[in-house]
Amino acid sequence: MIKVGDHLPSTTLWEVVPAEDGGLSGPQSIDVGAAVAEKTIVIIGVPGAFTPTCSKQHVPGYLSLASHFRNLGVDEIWCVSVNDAYVMQAWGAQMGVGDQIRMLADGNAAFVEAMGLSRDLSEKGMGVRSQRYSMLAVNGVVKILNVEPQGKFVVSGAQQLHIQAQGVLDSTQKMSEN
Repeated sequence: MIKVGDHLPSTTLWEVVPAEDGGLSGPQSIDVGAAVAEKTIVIIGVPGAFTPTCSKQHVPGYLSLASHFRNLGVDEIWCVSVNDAYVMQAWGAQMGVGDQIRMLADGNAAFVEAMGLSRDLSEKGMGVRSQRYSMLAVNGVVKILNVEPQGKFVVSGAQQLHIQAQGVLDSTQKMSEN
């Protein structure tokens, strides 16, 4: 499993965004390595779009603290799930995330499998999914990683990651000033 100090895997995620004509773009590929270079990114991994805990607690927590994360120096917040890009876009629209959270699809589970954060939920009819987690990555290096015990929501919430990120980003800022 990926750990603090590791680089994020060089894989592809997918995103659907509004098109100029008012419709939606086709799925756009996101090269993870390029997208995280020179950026501070919060990533939340969820088992599935539209699922109860993800929709009622996990994503809303990050949406409510999005400006607080930005004030710490976080460039983007990503929500990643093993769903297709259109499902992630529709879920983001329903959740009202706007430009506060990028809803990114890991349709083939390549990202979560490369990180060792996949779980097989085939017995529940859901196939391979992501474990629930939160992380902070700076320039593609994992600085904080909170992986939930199966079936729980106790360590990956927005409040906890925000508190952790304050300490990490404050010390990173002080190191760059010296």
